Amino acid sequence: MKNSLFWRAGLASYLIALAAVGFWPTPVDKPVQGNLAALLKFLHSNGVPGWFDYHFVEASANVALFIPFGILSAMALPARSWWQLSVFGLLVSVCMEGVQLLFIAGRFSSFIDVVTNTVGAVIGISLVRLIALALPKMPDCTAQPR
Repeated sequence: MKNSLFWRAGLASYLIALAAVGFWPTPVDKPVQGNLAALLKFLHSNGVPGWFDYHFVEASANVALFIPFGILSAMALPARSWWQLSVFGLLVSVCMEGVQLLFIAGRFSSFIDVVTNTVGAVIGISLVRLIALALPKMPDCTAQPR
């Protein structure tokens, strides 16, 4: 029970952090866009392929942002199936993008963001489930010896 409360508190905290990122009035990468563009230009001039561009970095960041969400969701709600947790990630992402679309003029809502956020959540959920499968089962220490 305590363990579940710990993970639920972690999930709630992470949702607050996601809201801060998602509902910030301007794109959160705006302060570093010039530096990122310069870095990408440097990388491209040194052999990094052209497909590794701003859009790739942004999509990767969206995936990475939701991996902890998936991990925390799977730990906080262990009785839920992977697909229920995935739908939860999808709904959180749709809500974030919807608020950006309807209420935040300086932000850009994107279907691709919903997809990449959901992929990140599924990766996090999958990591937890795969680790749980890989760990040896603990013996039941509460059973009475015969």
